[in-house]
Amino acid sequence: MSSSSLSERMDRLPITPAHRTAILALAFAYFFEFADLNTFAFAAPGVMKAWHIAVGSVAFITSASFGGMFLGAVSAGWVADAIGRKRALVLTVLCYALFSLLNAASWNVTSLAAFRFLTGVGLSGMTVTANTYVSEFFPANVRGKYMGRIMTVGLVGIPATAWFARSFVPLAPWGWRAVFVWGSLGLVALVFVARMKESPRWLLRRGREAQALAIVEELEAQAAMRKAGEPDTGVHVHREPIDYGRRVPLARLFEAGERRRTFILLLVWVFQTLGFYGFVAWVPTLLVKHGFSVVHSLTFASVIAVCNPLGAIAASYLVERFERRWFITIDGILIAAFGLGFGLSFQPVGILVFGALVMLSIQAMAVGLYTYTPEMFPTDVRSTGLGLTYGVGRLANVLGPFVVSGLFEAYGYGSVFVYIAACWLVVSAVVGLFGTSTTGRSLESLHAAGASAQGAGR
Repeated sequence: MSSSSLSERMDRLPITPAHRTAILALAFAYFFEFADLNTFAFAAPGVMKAWHIAVGSVAFITSASFGGMFLGAVSAGWVADAIGRKRALVLTVLCYALFSLLNAASWNVTSLAAFRFLTGVGLSGMTVTANTYVSEFFPANVRGKYMGRIMTVGLVGIPATAWFARSFVPLAPWGWRAVFVWGSLGLVALVFVARMKESPRWLLRRGREAQALAIVEELEAQAAMRKAGEPDTGVHVHREPIDYGRRVPLARLFEAGERRRTFILLLVWVFQTLGFYGFVAWVPTLLVKHGFSVVHSLTFASVIAVCNPLGAIAASYLVERFERRWFITIDGILIAAFGLGFGLSFQPVGILVFGALVMLSIQAMAVGLYTYTPEMFPTDVRSTGLGLTYGVGRLANVLGPFVVSGLFEAYGYGSVFVYIAACWLVVSAVVGLFGTSTTGRSLESLHAAGASAQGAGR
């Protein structure tokens, strides 16, 4: 079975029970991944009060988490290409959930930083693996739509965590520890992940043609029983054979056919991560430093957090309707504008309105980039490429918390939001000027076109 015939058969499938199982498993995994990713942001005000630590210590702990995310993203990309998407997903979920539980047992800044580092390994590893799986397993015409829907459910984990923290952190000196126990509940996701199918594209690349064919035939049998009138999602597939049998080194990402896309995505993920976490990870702490109480700060953050899934559900409809390159470009400009509005607002209403708009547009951007990035790499290095670019973004944010704390100490509250806006404008400029169109195109056609027509179809 050739790569083109497998791709054509998978892209012409409707959404089957196997796809729905994957949606359930990934949504559940993302729910606690997003919950865990934000636990320290919501626990930080309680930690500062209980341990009497300064903003610089918060920056150190946050920085350690992103060091772990870099290691997790790069290693998970390689692991997922080596042992399979499903097995890698099991390992990464297990990693982030178990180490989140250990966060609750931290006794000082150093121990919490170490446990956040190890939690970060699992968190970004899970994201890289799950995004790769969605791009390979779902039909081309709807992969952005279902990435958005999976993330919508997952992003409910952020307001759920925010309100959990709002209830427990002010309750007692130990309240912040309960937030990390909450994040460890991601272990339950493994029950659903175990029922997922392996990616046929990955199986074929590893020379396991019989297993890949068996899964495709099972999906087609499920599709044959779909309800009458359910639309076919088929697309034309570029019939360009790809050698799935060889083992591909990391240097493959920097060869002539892929180098340009790799550098574009490295820039995008560096500035996206700095802009995203400059806002999301710091809002509760900055509001406290700006003069609001811990309770009021967590209340603002909790209300704003409700908008996380709303941004993703909106993107699930828009990301297939509009070309992803322009969706990302325009959304980045909106985030910058709304972020500046937030930074210039000193009244509760303004903080809530602009905070909500930032969160809506940030999570719409997440859906766009989570869909766009794996589309930009061929199957033989998809997980590795996503892991490298996503991971380098996390590595850059090892310095990000110190930039935020340094700006705050030197120039005040508003300067942080000017910095965040600048990061998002860089994302918009890079994608708008140098990006590639991907919406509705088969993965194989994107790869085949990439080497010969980098600028075509944009």
